[in-house]
Amino acid sequence: MLSSTSTIPKLDGEVVTLSIIKKPTETKKRRTKIICTLGPACWSEEGLGQLMDAGMNVARFNFSHGDHEGHGKVLERLRKVAKEKKRNIAVLLDTKGPEIRTGFFADGIDKINLSKGDTIVLTTDYDFKGDSKRLACSYPTLAKSVTQGQAILIADGSLVLTVLSIDTANNEVQCRVENNASIGERKNMNLPGVVVDLPTFTERDVNDIVNFGIKNKVDFIAASFVRKGSDVTNLRKLLADNGGPQIKIICKIENQEGLENYGDILEHTDAIMVARGDLGMEIPSSKVFLAQKYMIREANVAGKPVVTATQMLESMVTNPRPTRAECSDVANAVYDGTDAVMLSGETANGPHFEKAVLVMARTCCEAESSRNYNLLFQSVRNSIVIARGGLSTGESMASSAVKSALDIEAKLIVVMSETGKMGNYVAKFRPGLSVLCMTPNETAARQASGLLLGMHTVVVDSLEKSEELVEELNYELVQSNFLKPGDKMVVIAGRMAGMKEQLRIVTLDEGKSYGHIVSGTSFFFERTRLLDFND
Repeated sequence: MLSSTSTIPKLDGEVVTLSIIKKPTETKKRRTKIICTLGPACWSEEGLGQLMDAGMNVARFNFSHGDHEGHGKVLERLRKVAKEKKRNIAVLLDTKGPEIRTGFFADGIDKINLSKGDTIVLTTDYDFKGDSKRLACSYPTLAKSVTQGQAILIADGSLVLTVLSIDTANNEVQCRVENNASIGERKNMNLPGVVVDLPTFTERDVNDIVNFGIKNKVDFIAASFVRKGSDVTNLRKLLADNGGPQIKIICKIENQEGLENYGDILEHTDAIMVARGDLGMEIPSSKVFLAQKYMIREANVAGKPVVTATQMLESMVTNPRPTRAECSDVANAVYDGTDAVMLSGETANGPHFEKAVLVMARTCCEAESSRNYNLLFQSVRNSIVIARGGLSTGESMASSAVKSALDIEAKLIVVMSETGKMGNYVAKFRPGLSVLCMTPNETAARQASGLLLGMHTVVVDSLEKSEELVEELNYELVQSNFLKPGDKMVVIAGRMAGMKEQLRIVTLDEGKSYGHIVSGTSFFFERTRLLDFND
């Protein structure tokens, strides 16, 4: 029989007990953020509202599909619903990026069927109409880039080819088919280990960023297939030159070159996305989890938010319940230290989009409940000191706030910041409690609540009357039953906030309302609904 207590020595940092397993899930204090990809399944006003109620923090617009007009209509509906619900929902534009694709088929051919052992020739003449013997490829320097014996993956790896011979004079590559497959036209192609000679940002990407992203004031640009730090510098210049310097950059690491230059990319970017789908085409699938752990750890030490993405609850594209392995995948990403997890087809195309978000939220909460945050805080702080030789002034203040909150068992850390930067510092130290950022900057509020671990935000009219703001927040917390009189919270202010003391401890009483809080309270104080899953 299982016991709630055990005499077995615990491993360092382990806090899993039977009582935690039996305890009901409490999602109102979820810290890990959830990014939802919008698509036909969920982009009605009703569907968007369901995503928000289930726990969506960031809405992802995938520019590999659709056009500006269609995305614009969805964005209009999203912002309308978010305003009605008083939610600070961030908007993410995910670029299509450079890609290599197979060509079109000859007239009358919809699919080609290939058998293991067949040979097929790839030609860079993209006007050529292909068949099962010869196939066009959009990459002009294919013959100069590949080597004999190398693998070529087509259609997300459903077709694997091995290079047999190379004819550089005619720009052709002869390959052996390694598995039975049936593929259609214009399928994606991956060249594992090859440094591809394509621009990181295509003309289409630039158009999407400037004429949609900046024009519509999105909060994040997720840059696909980033390969080096200069790619980030170029994108930041593009944003600044066209009126979008406030937009944060998320670099998607999707190929071996990006992985090898990860340190350089991390130094320049605002955030990282571990894009496991394409990365799994570039490196062995058995090593993807190692790459995930490496990238998350480095981002944690650097204080840059990190998103874990791709196939997290893939079976829920069709099924109403996830596999146990998928829930473990989400939980292990949380244990690795991810700030956010992402849903793709599960919300864009799946009929169970709301349930997928609820499952993800619940799984994140369970993983968070069994972590030792005192040890985590010390580990992160020590890693930063070792890596950089010390803390900056802002980091030192944030570290003190988190340490104080842990020591006195505070229920909340409150950050008052004009720009949201102090919120970044606090989130960097992975506090094991909720953090609330009060800011007059709506963009900073959406960005912080969208990606920063444990961060909720409320938009206020001004930070000048900081004492009244603290008292009004006290009132809201008690009235909503989120906290109760006698609970403690740690309040930290950035340099521009109008508070007499930059760090202080507040014991809650009944509080008082002044009307300074503009938006964000609904998302922070509401209890998220739960679904019961009976095995």
